Amino acid sequence: MKNKLVMGAIAAMAGLTSLAALSQETTHQTSEDAAPSVETAVFAGGCFWCVESDFEKLDGVGDVQSGYSGGSLQNPTYRNHEGHLEVARIPFDPEVISYRELVDYFFRHVDPLDDGGQFCDRGHAYATAIFYNSDAQRQAAEASKAEADKELGKPTVTPIRALDRFWVAEDYHQDYYKKNPIRYKFYRTSCGRDRRVAKLWGK
Repeated sequence: MKNKLVMGAIAAMAGLTSLAALSQETTHQTSEDAAPSVETAVFAGGCFWCVESDFEKLDGVGDVQSGYSGGSLQNPTYRNHEGHLEVARIPFDPEVISYRELVDYFFRHVDPLDDGGQFCDRGHAYATAIFYNSDAQRQAAEASKAEADKELGKPTVTPIRALDRFWVAEDYHQDYYKKNPIRYKFYRTSCGRDRRVAKLWGK
């Protein structure tokens, strides 16, 4: 399953692709042995390294990609992504984990009360957002947001927006937490991400 999801994520790297392309296999298959459908979720949760790390722990999730969404600038880069948010695109098998479960998990790994960034990272690029690509995703996200509001006892500021386009971030950002584990752990600890999440949501 993991290999299929990884291939699906790689197929999507050139830009927006159909979900059918994400689930294609490179080997011949019979109708009884068809590849599972793969869907994608796109979340902005502050530093995309951290979002990537958090979601790749989940069963049913494939190779998460860091990138940019939400702005009008074409071909954004890390040094020039004005208007965009740092986001993660998450390929998942809905037979293993649902989109609603992913959104619930997302809310409980960010600070959705902070409209100025996330943790030590300040500014628009680090704000939270949910980017949906279907009406079913929008409805699930809205229901999850309402539940988060109720649990926290105050309204969350995380917007729910239609996905326009996902731009893949530079190679050195992909799997940063794996390629630079010491630097990543130092950054995450220094930024106070896990401390704030535990204080807000409990352990």
